[in-house]
Amino acid sequence: MRKRITILICLMGLIGVVRGQARAMLEADTIALGDQTTLTVAADSIPDVASASGVLVLSQAYDTVGRVLKAVVTSFEPGEHWLQVGDGDSLLLVVTDVEVDTASAEIRDIAPLQRVPYTFWEIFRWVLLALAIAAVVFLVWWVLSHRQKIQQVLGSSAPVDTCTPEERALQGLEALRRKQLWQSGKVKEYHTELTDLVRCFIEEATGIRATDMTSDETLEAVEGGKWKVESSLLRNIFTTADLVKFAKSEPLPHEHEASMSQAVEFVGQLWSCVKPKEEEAKEQ
Repeated sequence: MRKRITILICLMGLIGVVRGQARAMLEADTIALGDQTTLTVAADSIPDVASASGVLVLSQAYDTVGRVLKAVVTSFEPGEHWLQVGDGDSLLLVVTDVEVDTASAEIRDIAPLQRVPYTFWEIFRWVLLALAIAAVVFLVWWVLSHRQKIQQVLGSSAPVDTCTPEERALQGLEALRRKQLWQSGKVKEYHTELTDLVRCFIEEATGIRATDMTSDETLEAVEGGKWKVESSLLRNIFTTADLVKFAKSEPLPHEHEASMSQAVEFVGQLWSCVKPKEEEAKEQ
């Protein structure tokens, strides 16, 4: 079949030469898949270059002085393709397939890879990211290097608590009274908060770690301190609270009020004993 086509082309070329109409010529009539070849056409005006499907005209330029059209064509479909130039000329373009090496099974590109240039937005994103990282690093460095000044500023602006341990304890007890916890059925919460206030006062006023001790250990520590306080007040407060928390006891209303009154009285007695010692320490 190919021999017949080749003979036919030769005959057409001979006829064109005889008639003086051989005006179109391919630089290479056989190309590999994806390669390019140049079509040259001598014509008085710009001719139309038409092709069957599978052949692409990449570019073309007409020389008005020499009256020559040069067009770059390619194809990505193997086989035989006819190019129609103007009204009379036809050229055959044979496209050969890419040979596949079945032994190595190596995949090869038809054309080399081309580097796509970076866009403005892609570059701008990286610049923003670099600036953000630099800002965070600078902020961390500045905070660490000025840590003392920052602490001084924050410390000077914070409110200074000038209350004595007695005043804080009495304020806490009064706030607990206003909550009316045991009146609303929250008996355990009432006695737990009351004993916590008393323990915190003992620890702040005397240095005894009452918040980390049991009720008996706290009583022993207070009694061993030789302070002139009625230890029975503290014992009654702890006993009532322990019965509520561990034995689920339900004290009578006057017992709740008694625990509050005893706590207020104990705070006043213990503070009157430790206050002179605190003032002497400050003077020294």
